[in-house]
Amino acid sequence: MSLKTGERAAEIRKPVRKKKRWSREDTELALLGFPTIIWYILFCYLPMFGIIIAFKNYRIFPRKSFLYNLLHSDFVGFKNFKFFFNNKSFTMLLRNTLLYNIVFIILGIVIPVALALMINELYSKRKSKVYQTMMFFPHFLSWVVVSYFVFAFLNVNYGLLNKLVIALGGTRHQWYAEAQYWPLFFVLLKIWKGTGYSMVVYLASITGIDGSLYEAAMLDGATKWQQAKFITLPMLKTVIVMMFILSVGGIFASDFGLFYQVTQGVPNSLYKVASTFDTYVYAALQGNAPIGKTAAASTFQSVACCITILLTNFIVSKVDSDSAVF
Repeated sequence: MSLKTGERAAEIRKPVRKKKRWSREDTELALLGFPTIIWYILFCYLPMFGIIIAFKNYRIFPRKSFLYNLLHSDFVGFKNFKFFFNNKSFTMLLRNTLLYNIVFIILGIVIPVALALMINELYSKRKSKVYQTMMFFPHFLSWVVVSYFVFAFLNVNYGLLNKLVIALGGTRHQWYAEAQYWPLFFVLLKIWKGTGYSMVVYLASITGIDGSLYEAAMLDGATKWQQAKFITLPMLKTVIVMMFILSVGGIFASDFGLFYQVTQGVPNSLYKVASTFDTYVYAALQGNAPIGKTAAASTFQSVACCITILLTNFIVSKVDSDSAVF
């Protein structure tokens, strides 16, 4: 058989791919996604243009628009970032933001997974739904509302916690002036508010596991702990890793409501334990600090979070490609 004949035979055997034509279903899906695309463009991508402020000595000209002020302000390069990194509070802000988030991430995975495993073992579905609702409810509360609850507990004269301490023979505390207790308060409040949401995610994944696996394990004499260890947790690995990656992506950002609203505006007595990057930016803007310098702090946060989530996802993809988010 000649070379040309062989090439023709190969071309014949090669499957012909038909071009997919635009269908009615594609049009419907495009129309459904169009409002979301517009929303992202207007509220996510267009505001990113403001990153330029971090590299300028932003000035406000009388009776001029924001765009005019931005374009006619002097370009200063990385001087705003240098000012932020040389700030005496930078190390404290970095320490608080990272340490709090590390604790939140670890407990935010361990506790919801444990609760999801326990609730899944309840025989009464009605009790299971009641427990889920009770744990999920704090997720919908604003930190402003939570701050009033906290104040009712920590008020010097009428607070429930002070009354309990006095009843046990202790002395009255000025909780908003005693910084040593607040790291524990922050952790408890964050876990209390966020556990329900994560627990429902894990519980939904558990209910999707094939029940025949548990039946086979029970026939082999496996205990509840062994079923959870060798069936449930391995099946939850992908979801746990995904939640971990998404949580790590915000490790340089803090929950502003938790640290600012709950502490009644970060008083001086709590400055060293309640100050994070987010509260620093807000306080700087309230104090008429140069906008370029505060924008540099926010830009540093965004870039650091982006690099962190990409690096974490890259490491996970090398270890287990199926567990990576993208």
